[in-house]
Amino acid sequence: MTDAMSPAGTAGYGEAAEALVEQYESVSFADVHREALHLFPTRPSTVVDIGAGSGRDAAALAALGHRVVAVEPTPELRRLGRRRHADREIEWLDDALPGLPALTALRDRDPRFARGFDLVLLTAVWMHLDEAQRREAMGRLAALLAPAGQLLLTLRHGPVPAGRRMFDVSARETAELAGRHGIGMGVVHRSEREDLHGRAGVRWSRLGLRRGTGTG
Repeated sequence: MTDAMSPAGTAGYGEAAEALVEQYESVSFADVHREALHLFPTRPSTVVDIGAGSGRDAAALAALGHRVVAVEPTPELRRLGRRRHADREIEWLDDALPGLPALTALRDRDPRFARGFDLVLLTAVWMHLDEAQRREAMGRLAALLAPAGQLLLTLRHGPVPAGRRMFDVSARETAELAGRHGIGMGVVHRSEREDLHGRAGVRWSRLGLRRGTGTG
C-alpha cells in the first residue's frame, strides 16, 4: 500500500481475495448500480474507480469506452483483477485513501487526466475511513474531480464482519462534508437498498454528488 490509510482498513481482504473476487463478480455492474445508472456518463469520459476490488466496475466502464483508472491497495485483489479483466483497457494503481498520492501524481503528469476525472466512483469503500480520514479524503477527491465532475459512492450500514474495520457513516454527513469541499451543487441522487448478497442486517445508501464549475 502506498498511502497513509491504516492497514486495519484493508484487514482481511488479502487473505480472502479469491473468495471475494468470486463474490464481487457474482453480481453485475448493472445490478449493483441500478438506481444510479442514469448518472454514469454516456460520452467517453475519464473515470477512476477507487477501491476497485476485482475490477468488475472498472471493466464494465472501460467496455463502454471510458478511460478508466482502477485504484486498489490490496495486492492480491489487484493481481486477480488484472488477470480477470486482462481484455479491458484499465490502468491499475497501487494507492489508497485518504491521500491518494499515486493517483494525484498520475493526474499531474498525464495530460489525459490534467482536467481531472469526470467520474469518481467509490463502491463499498467510504465506511473503512475514520472521521479524520474522511475529512482528508473528501478534500483530495474534490481536487481530483473535473469541473462539473460527479462523485458516486455507496455507504454500508449494519453489522461489521469479524476482523474488519468499518464505520457507520450517514448520507447526510457525507453530503455536508462534500459541500464544504466544493462538491456543492447539491445531492443529485440519494437512495437506499438491501444487500445484494443477502447478509442479515446489512443495507446500503447510495449518494451522487456533483462538483460546481470553478470550485474545489
